Amino acid sequence: MTDARSEIPISSNSDDTLVGVLERIVFYNEENHYTIGELHTEGTGASVVTILGALPGVQCGETLELEGIWVAHRMRGRQFKIASFRSRLPASIYGIRKYLGSGLVPGIGKTYAEKIVARFGEETLHVISEQSVRLREVPGIGENRAKAIKKAWEEQSALRDVMMFLQTYGVTTSQCIRLVKAYGVFARMVLETEPYKVAREIDGIGFRTMDKIASNLGLPTEGAARLEAGILHALGELEEEGHTAVPSSRLIAHAARILNVLPEKISAALEALVGSKHLVLFEPGEASALAEPGQAAVTSLLAITSHTWIASPQQARAEAEIATSLERLLSYPSSLPAIHIDRAIAWAQDKAGFVFAPAQAEGIRSALANKVSILTGGPGTGKTTILSALCTILLAKKARIVLAAPTGRAAQRMGETTRLPASTIHRLLGFAAEKGHFLHNANNPILADVLIVDEASMLDNRLAAALLRAVHANTHLLLVGDTNQLPSVGPGNVLHDIIASRRAAVTTLSSVFRQGARSQIVLAAHDILQGRIPLPEPIQDARHLSPEHEFQFVTTPTPEACVAQVTTLCQKILPEKFSLDPWCDVQVLAPMHKGMVGIQGFNAALQRVFKPAAARGIGGHGGLRFEEGDKVIQVRNNYDKNVFNGDLGRIITVNPERGMLTVDFDGVKIDYERADLTELQLAYAITIHKSQGSEFNTVVIPLMKSHYVMLQRNLIYTALTRGRKRVILVGDPQAYAMAIRNIENAQRLTTLPMRLEK
Repeated sequence: MTDARSEIPISSNSDDTLVGVLERIVFYNEENHYTIGELHTEGTGASVVTILGALPGVQCGETLELEGIWVAHRMRGRQFKIASFRSRLPASIYGIRKYLGSGLVPGIGKTYAEKIVARFGEETLHVISEQSVRLREVPGIGENRAKAIKKAWEEQSALRDVMMFLQTYGVTTSQCIRLVKAYGVFARMVLETEPYKVAREIDGIGFRTMDKIASNLGLPTEGAARLEAGILHALGELEEEGHTAVPSSRLIAHAARILNVLPEKISAALEALVGSKHLVLFEPGEASALAEPGQAAVTSLLAITSHTWIASPQQARAEAEIATSLERLLSYPSSLPAIHIDRAIAWAQDKAGFVFAPAQAEGIRSALANKVSILTGGPGTGKTTILSALCTILLAKKARIVLAAPTGRAAQRMGETTRLPASTIHRLLGFAAEKGHFLHNANNPILADVLIVDEASMLDNRLAAALLRAVHANTHLLLVGDTNQLPSVGPGNVLHDIIASRRAAVTTLSSVFRQGARSQIVLAAHDILQGRIPLPEPIQDARHLSPEHEFQFVTTPTPEACVAQVTTLCQKILPEKFSLDPWCDVQVLAPMHKGMVGIQGFNAALQRVFKPAAARGIGGHGGLRFEEGDKVIQVRNNYDKNVFNGDLGRIITVNPERGMLTVDFDGVKIDYERADLTELQLAYAITIHKSQGSEFNTVVIPLMKSHYVMLQRNLIYTALTRGRKRVILVGDPQAYAMAIRNIENAQRLTTLPMRLEK
């Protein structure tokens, strides 16, 4: 990033103008949209110049009109510092060719861009817009393609109109595409008349952006639309922290800070939201509070007091369903055939060839004797032994066993352990896209005598509710998980809340058994839980890593050195010295998203070194580019595509002309249009949160003091236990010590314990 102290103004004119085509984005800051790019200028003496400044939402291929000043950088020479900008349709043949060839207009890629511009020259855009039938004069373009190009151009025109309106607000191209798809030619009108409607209905375009627009449009700061939208946004932020419901006083205070209005104004708007059923309120301890969310809102508009809790209808409904589903399971008899449990355990021991530890035997006994049971413990404590023995017993009794886990990798590992089919929870439930709901539910339950769910600490409220709703009343349910790991990414603390309620039989494993006792990773994980900080002998250079050790620490003094070491590790040392495939065997897990040592910084560095020569790609917002061969991760559930948050894949084809790419998720190929690209991120590095439920042969964990906001014991514990064969920490030993000492995990507020008590 450019250091302002190194810049010297070399122009006396404070409003120089520069027009050209954005060729390349060298650097982009997601937070403030600060950009360093290369602009191919138009007119006489055309050249490529370096530009720098805030350029939200622009893409390579756009023609930009910039105002600013020329400066001289002591190392990088002459640069243009942007004061303001606007995007416009290109006028030069070069700009038109670059614009059409960038893939911004679906159906026209580099090949057809060359042909069309060669035929029509500077009249190209006019021909496409007003005389599209003439496109058939271009070799290879028939009637259907000409119509498709015309339609795509009209959609692009609506999109450009929206983008021109939104470009100063940092709204990305993909988000603008969602807007146009939702509202069509009325998108601009909706933005100008009902901006808060957009914040509620369009995924990824938040309240703060729409609030800026509303302010610029002169909408009242204390109007009902703004206050209600601000409250919903405030509750959304609290849900992002993991809460499913909060005391009304906390929500009011949080919303008042966001909106910068008096709390009394918030209270009136909050009552209106409850009255319109956009929010649910209840009084803890009162029976009426545990009614269905819609009923709770209708009874009467209760005076909102400090004792009232507020939740979204979705979260309230989910927790109510979890509680009632568990109660139903506990109330109905078991469908298991008669089993003499002690004899069954003895028989399973003979099959296994060793005697189970008392805690392991108790875990098997609990799962067979109780309709709802929980098995929890860290790595190496015998959970795998219990699952294998339990499945052996159940198979001998011809019981119907169903195995599931939140992620594909966890399900695969579960299947390998038990030698039985296992699936993700989403695929077990089955989603009917045309109907908009899961196939398995209370009216069409999963047919099983025993349902075993692994990695249950990852269950958030809504997924747990969908699963438990679909469990047959006579089925045994066993939840297996590690309560010391990070809680679910989504709101809720389901496993912890059920354990705390004492409504389920709980077996806790704490002793390390057999092969686990020899594992440096397992021993280090248990040291972390005990607050012990001993590290392996620090190594100054990653080239000196030993193939004999599972747990090693490479020290780096600065973030720049950390990035360099991690990049060298993944590109050269691990493949060459350890014979590891960097695509399949190695995963970088970072504590944070942003910053040089966040996943954004590591992904940029690793993409550069792993990028195939001349790979085809599609440009995303802010300089992000998806290319053939890139490792990617899905970051939200997409039931239509049957791909889910946390699924890892690899881009196998890119079609710049159609603005599409295809990702291979473990053999399942999924197509993405440009509007869908916000659902993907590069995955050379992923966050530790996103790694939950997965295991990798080798895990590389950058750890610097600049991660201090995220440095907590359960974060490091979760990262460490993702490594199956090798864990390499890269960074500052003091940052590791800070994390181990920090046990102040934020408490998640939920209503599930209160509901389970009832």
